[in-house]
Amino acid sequence: MATVAGEAGKYGQEQGLFARTATGLVRGWAVRDAFIYSFFSINLITLGLFIFSYAVFIPDGSLLWAVVLSGAYLLFQVIVYASLIAVMPRAGGDYVWISRVLGGGIGFVLAVCGWWFILWHWVPIYANILNVEIFVPLGLIVGADGWATFFSEPKGLFTASIITAILASIVISLGMRTYATIQKFCFYGGMVGLLFMFVLLLINSKADFIAAFNSQSQEVFGASAGAYEKTNEVAAAGTGGVVDIPAVKGLFLLIPFMLFFNLWSNWGATLYGEVRGASDYRNNIRAMGGALVATTVLAVIMFLLFAKTFGWDFYNNANNAYWGQPALYNYVEDPPVTYFPYPGLLAGFLMDGALWQFLLVGLLSLWFFGWVGTVFLSSTRVVFATAFDRILPEGVAKVSRSGVPWVALLLMLLPSIPIAYLYAYNAEFFNWTLAATEVIAITFAGSAIAAAILPWRRPDVYNASPIARYNVLGIPLITVAAVAFLLILGFAIYEWVTNAVYGIDWNTARNGFFYMGALYGTALAIYIVSRVLRKRQGIDMTMVHREIPAE
Repeated sequence: MATVAGEAGKYGQEQGLFARTATGLVRGWAVRDAFIYSFFSINLITLGLFIFSYAVFIPDGSLLWAVVLSGAYLLFQVIVYASLIAVMPRAGGDYVWISRVLGGGIGFVLAVCGWWFILWHWVPIYANILNVEIFVPLGLIVGADGWATFFSEPKGLFTASIITAILASIVISLGMRTYATIQKFCFYGGMVGLLFMFVLLLINSKADFIAAFNSQSQEVFGASAGAYEKTNEVAAAGTGGVVDIPAVKGLFLLIPFMLFFNLWSNWGATLYGEVRGASDYRNNIRAMGGALVATTVLAVIMFLLFAKTFGWDFYNNANNAYWGQPALYNYVEDPPVTYFPYPGLLAGFLMDGALWQFLLVGLLSLWFFGWVGTVFLSSTRVVFATAFDRILPEGVAKVSRSGVPWVALLLMLLPSIPIAYLYAYNAEFFNWTLAATEVIAITFAGSAIAAAILPWRRPDVYNASPIARYNVLGIPLITVAAVAFLLILGFAIYEWVTNAVYGIDWNTARNGFFYMGALYGTALAIYIVSRVLRKRQGIDMTMVHREIPAE
């Protein structure tokens, strides 16, 4: 029978199992803070606008319907994670659930790879978005061409990676309460920026935009006259209308691209040991499901406004021109504009004067600054939880006075810098890291399997939880949702591995699979060495993973 560490009469035993009797983390967030964190994690402006540009590689799909379909289906993911949190609202999330249901070794390897090792590689991904959506557009607006050029080169990517890593570390080091205050400011300011952009697109016509783009592209981008028409001419993507019903195959093939953007409503799941009311299943649904639904609705509104004012063909053709330029995939000859067609900047062209354009892009940049901490924050709790279980050295579980696991934070920050350097300057290493989303999806699959069998594997924990009363035709709801979630994960992983269109298939990125395999091997080696050492110290790791640590 499982117990919760820290129960009366068990302190002596639990001190031998865990690093200490309680984590020392602070319940500094309300459910509203968890909602904002999830909302920023499936970030419409940063991740969304970047990955939407890839839709041109599946021209017979439909961006709008792919977002709607995947967003609706991923409510199964919300149910799975809301249920797991309600059963075990503990810092560490996926690691705690998988290790307590499937076993410590499986939990450690999947969680360490999916939350620790692989997030080092996301720092330059965040940094690239910082460059193409903030630094370069702002530089172009004020005429700082040297600045824009610098942040379009490898040295600019590495510089932005350092900025990203340091910014994330600073906001996390301030503690959960201060982090919540910062993300609230960015949330409300960012929403003002989004509304600003929506209003501009609503009150201006397509003819207004064509005239503005042709004029501003000469002034800002240094393009020749008629850039709008020439983009449509040389970079036609062949996509359909914004609301056209697409070919079924094209629609489904777009979904693995969309998961790069909307698979992360559960990103705060590792933090729910620090969220007040996390044991309330309905609160968890509201936080994660609300973020997913709100983001999906905003995306649909945005697509319709793009189609109205930019022209849907132009929006896709501009993205096609960017990816097809000679410096990237080299299939579009002489595109008039080679900068990323950031819609915030394009909407800004509808206003006269650099000040207003700068203001719009600046407000939209708050979507990045409210999101930047997500690159490390969730992961620090996984690293912390493994140390609290004594797999990693106990020193890694140290926390500051404000409840920040600062050693775990250093273990995220320090390795990310050399990784970012290699990512920026070594093309082969860059190719190795393209499966960054796939590794996290595999971790999520581990949690989904644990969720599916939880009612039978750990009936003592499940039956004592608030979700035990939810069933579908006599089958636990958590099991039904987990199986459904596994289907979309399995489909996406299969397509990523076998379909060359995503650029991470076995034939295209084989060395990347070997590299990821080395990460899994490293995690397994750490676990085996730790288990042997702990056994010599008289600590039974099997017993550790039968217990649920106190918060």
